[in-house]
Amino acid sequence: MGLLDTILGRSKPVRPDLDQLFAVPSAALTLQAATGFVPTGLGSVCFAGVEGGTFARIQQDVRELLDADTAHGGIPVEFSRDSYGYTWLLARQPAEDTAALVNDLHAVNTLLQEGGFGPQLLCSLVAFRDDRDRPLALVYLYKRGTFYPFAPAPGSGEKRDNQLELQVRAALGDDLRVEKDLARWFPVWGAPGL
Repeated sequence: MGLLDTILGRSKPVRPDLDQLFAVPSAALTLQAATGFVPTGLGSVCFAGVEGGTFARIQQDVRELLDADTAHGGIPVEFSRDSYGYTWLLARQPAEDTAALVNDLHAVNTLLQEGGFGPQLLCSLVAFRDDRDRPLALVYLYKRGTFYPFAPAPGSGEKRDNQLELQVRAALGDDLRVEKDLARWFPVWGAPGL
């Protein structure tokens, strides 16, 4: 980054560090102890859809990678599109195996990145619930290399539980690289798995 970039206030984008996802299983233990939220075994990857044969091949590769255990009782991966046109991939693992879920999400992100679709990756999330059935997600922002909590308020349409999100941020500050800019804590309404 040069002097002109500094003067004009431009910053070098953070290079995504997919290995940050591997901190989630440890953070899940902290989250459970501090707030009572436990993993659901569901996780998603969101990316901007791209048309073409190469992208279709990448989707097939992802499906084959994550569906490999289907013959042994595994659950296949699901693809869907949201109302904004983004593609979501939903992965499932047993609720107690957050490490396997994170491995799946990391593998999908890596496969897409290595296939040249890194710029289309938006976020990954891991879903949690508490004993009152409140939903919570730890969202990884691919382009920022940071996490943030997203807590939709149950039964209130598109409203967030900001107090819970801040509580989770405080609890996980030592476990995850939490996004400091609250304006970047984007809502992921209707995210598969949440």
